Amino acid sequence: MQFSAKLLVASSVFMAMTGCSTLSSLNPFSSKSDAKNQPAVLTEIKSSLAIKPSWTVAIGTAGNYLFTPAAYAQNVYVAAADGTLARIEVATGRTVWRINAGTRLTAGVGVDGTTVAVAGEKGQVLAFDLDGKLRWKTQSTNEILSAPAVGQGLVVVRSIDNKVSAYDLTNGERKWSIERPLPPLTLRLAPGIVMQGQQAIVAMPGGRMSSLALNNGGLRWEATVGEPKGATELERVADVSGAPVILGNDICASSYQGRVACFDVATGALRWAKPLSSEVGVSVDERFVFASDVAGAVNAFARNGGASAWRNDKLSYRRLSAPISYDRAVAVGDFAGYVHFLSREDGSFIGRVTTDGSQILAAPLVVDAKLIVQTKSGSVVALATE
Repeated sequence: MQFSAKLLVASSVFMAMTGCSTLSSLNPFSSKSDAKNQPAVLTEIKSSLAIKPSWTVAIGTAGNYLFTPAAYAQNVYVAAADGTLARIEVATGRTVWRINAGTRLTAGVGVDGTTVAVAGEKGQVLAFDLDGKLRWKTQSTNEILSAPAVGQGLVVVRSIDNKVSAYDLTNGERKWSIERPLPPLTLRLAPGIVMQGQQAIVAMPGGRMSSLALNNGGLRWEATVGEPKGATELERVADVSGAPVILGNDICASSYQGRVACFDVATGALRWAKPLSSEVGVSVDERFVFASDVAGAVNAFARNGGASAWRNDKLSYRRLSAPISYDRAVAVGDFAGYVHFLSREDGSFIGRVTTDGSQILAAPLVVDAKLIVQTKSGSVVALATE
């Protein structure tokens, strides 16, 4: 079992102390077993995909958090741990505006046509207009590790006490809040929220994915991405990783020590599932579901039926980001700031680009034919094919 700097949290201790208690003695990442899991050494490849950086903007470091960029109308919105929030023009890299949110931040950005939302280090939810002016600020129940979901007149967040809360987009009034049970032990991941129609679909600890009605938070359906198994609580950790991904009528997700699986987005009915352990989530295109596993392999599954299409294990233990389909490639970042490009058809290497040498934590983002990556050291880099 291998962790990429993720911490284990005992929910019973958490509930008693109203804080995050790190159980370092239970964290295999710090154990001697990691000595055999050294990152693969990169070898020379023959590049057939011509790609280069278009622009780079320094935004601020991520600290111990995962900052996911978000895009809307040819702009990308990015945040950093020191409270920096910025809007960048995708075509040119010009910083349209850059502000300080007035508090340190703990998660990436949520955006729709009117509102940019972020989370503060003390559980605050902050909403700005598209020009960077503060609209409102309110208090959630606890720390928030994943980007707020914005849409349908609401900002929806999940805090680490497993409470999901929805706030009015215009004034920050809390519309509803629900609490789901926490397993005894969870990973300190950033499971995300996606909206579709009148539902918010929330990735949860314990391998669950819950569809909540946007009007009142009522449970519409719940699906099992990973089933907790094993004799010990550590072996039974099966948290959903990353944000679920919707394409058409499918919603797909992965879990730690569990599965990669796709479901019917309207009902939660299982379409298919395959064994996989991932800390970073999945991406989906018209033909494939892509997932990076904890051992550093990139996997492609047929979107229709889940058959294995290919697996590339040449990046073992390089702490990969979630992969994403880009042009004729699958792009994935690693702990040393490299972006690797694999053939969508067979998984072979077709290109490689370096950024600033620090880890690419969040999945790359495709915006207007550019690939946007944000590094742990704070570089936002746009890559494009030549």
